[in-house]
Amino acid sequence: MDNRHLVEEKLSSEELVKGHFLHVFRDTVKLPDGVTATREYMVHPGAVMIVPLLEDTEGGIRVVLERQFRYPVGQVMVEFPAGKLDSGEDLQLCAQRELLEETGFTASEWARAGVLHPVISYSTEFIDIWFARGLTPGARQLDPGEFLDVFTASPKELLQWCQDGTITDGKTLAAALWVQNVLSGAWLLNWRPAAVPVRAG
Repeated sequence: MDNRHLVEEKLSSEELVKGHFLHVFRDTVKLPDGVTATREYMVHPGAVMIVPLLEDTEGGIRVVLERQFRYPVGQVMVEFPAGKLDSGEDLQLCAQRELLEETGFTASEWARAGVLHPVISYSTEFIDIWFARGLTPGARQLDPGEFLDVFTASPKELLQWCQDGTITDGKTLAAALWVQNVLSGAWLLNWRPAAVPVRAG
């Protein structure tokens, strides 16, 4: 498909803010009709989200979720475990690290589901979606100043909360679509063993 008639061309770029986490720019662009406009956006390092599938005692599946206060919206949100990529970090290793740090679980099998762009109008952020199964519980390794509750829910509860507004987090709403289709067999995943970090020396 030829998209050239839709593409905007960057003419110049101005740095507005450089914080610890976010980097904000204002660019001047040429629109497809030749008119110039400005675009303000944030550069984000990218992140991963994990959908942990936990077998219950009756052979059913539950998902592992978190409750965490999110300051910008001023409320406690229900969401899947997630976290930002460190510079140069492998996506699967990041997913494994975040699952362990936030929930205490390790997983024997992993599958990359896809990628989502949560705020395409003003950020470069992408979120890589990973499923994890074969979970083993352990101790969490929360960062200083990080406070969250970990709990499990049935897929039915997850979908009900998406419908009734209990869950409004965009990445978790997208993940619920994956959960529904993966568990029904409509969408297949390519499972692989947990990755082993390469150690120097």
